[in-house]
Amino acid sequence: MEIFIVSVFILGYLAITLEHSLRIDKLIPALIMMALAWAGIAFGLDNFTTWFDSHNSEMVEGFASLPLEGHHGSKFAWFESTLLHHFGKTCEILIFLVGAMTIVEIIDHFNGFQTIKRIIKTNKKATLLWIVCALGFILSAIIDNLTATIVLITILRKLIKDTNLRMWYAGLIIIAANAGGAWSPIGDVTTTMLWMGDKVSAIELAKNLLLPSLVCMIIPTLLATFLPIFKGEIEASNDHEKISKHGTKMLIIGLGMIVFVPIFKTVTHLPPYVGMMLSLGIVSLVAEFVSNRELSLTTIEDHDHVHGPTFRALSKIEMPSILFFLGILMTVAALESLGLIFMFGNSVVDSGIDIDIFILLLGVGSAIIDNVPLVAASMGMFQEATDHTLWHFIAYAAGTGGSMLIIGSAAGVVAMGMEKISFFWYFKKIAWLALIGYVAGAVVFLFM
Repeated sequence: MEIFIVSVFILGYLAITLEHSLRIDKLIPALIMMALAWAGIAFGLDNFTTWFDSHNSEMVEGFASLPLEGHHGSKFAWFESTLLHHFGKTCEILIFLVGAMTIVEIIDHFNGFQTIKRIIKTNKKATLLWIVCALGFILSAIIDNLTATIVLITILRKLIKDTNLRMWYAGLIIIAANAGGAWSPIGDVTTTMLWMGDKVSAIELAKNLLLPSLVCMIIPTLLATFLPIFKGEIEASNDHEKISKHGTKMLIIGLGMIVFVPIFKTVTHLPPYVGMMLSLGIVSLVAEFVSNRELSLTTIEDHDHVHGPTFRALSKIEMPSILFFLGILMTVAALESLGLIFMFGNSVVDSGIDIDIFILLLGVGSAIIDNVPLVAASMGMFQEATDHTLWHFIAYAAGTGGSMLIIGSAAGVVAMGMEKISFFWYFKKIAWLALIGYVAGAVVFLFM
């Protein structure tokens, strides 16, 4: 049955990587392989000889001799508690992401990101490149790399008419957003996983990865300014989008409440999703108050809560991405539960391969497959203490390594969809810049 489960995992990932060739959304194989993997465990439970205790991060002694059923200590009891444990931890991450995405959509409802657009005054291509990359680096650390990419590409559409030029900017934004997300506990799904799994703390993660991540962004941006495509000036846009009087206020409140989440966790020691729900509640309260006040002033009587900013924001969040992460994380959890990942990790360590080289290869692998399952797997492989150097290096490698291929990160996938960037165009034009940035940042981290 282990062969069946591993085969489901491999075939599912193959379908995910070939998403555009198969014309099947990646969430479909992710959900199917999740269900089949856990069904395989349920059917073969009596024959399994090993089991991984996710609560204590160790193998269960004498699992093979345990009875199949019983209230305590049976194989089925271990199965139920492990499944519930992984589902709970996965839902913590998903609820956290839902809260963050909803806050961003509420800000966008009031056209709050128009404030950022007004800051950009230059027509020089190189200067604009530095501005958008710097914004991508900063915003991704606050609102995560996925939403930062969406925001910046949306702004670029208002500034640049040339589709080819905009694709180049989008490629560099992917690198900047992934670099910015790597040093923040809320900047990338993988850093959120490590943070919520008590592998890293917010302060130590930022302290150890800020400089390497900055180098990872600066080097490719600097090299790109010498390319012919970024020489000269862009054609001025005549777009005059309506500015909301509440936009700047909602932008400050929304981003401020997202930044508040790590502080709330540090003070209360509660899981991050609790703080995110508090932040979402406060932002929603302000949004509803502002909207209701405007409606009362314009004497609109047919308004109801379904048409309010919070419900509109909830209808716009990326539910396919949420379900995709559910499938990915729970599938990896199935492999972890059988002890396959733990034993693989031990075999890698026992083989004598240098850990730093292994983590560098993990970053390359995150570009080919996806950084989420690789980080989830590494969390089952290694048992080092919180804020060990290994966890910080994994956070950097998985967060920035995905930039080398457009399918290797959430930021890349969303940019691919928004700007219709092909896999091979990105591989030819942008991948080498991402590789240089990745290696440069890794060198800085290892020297530190």
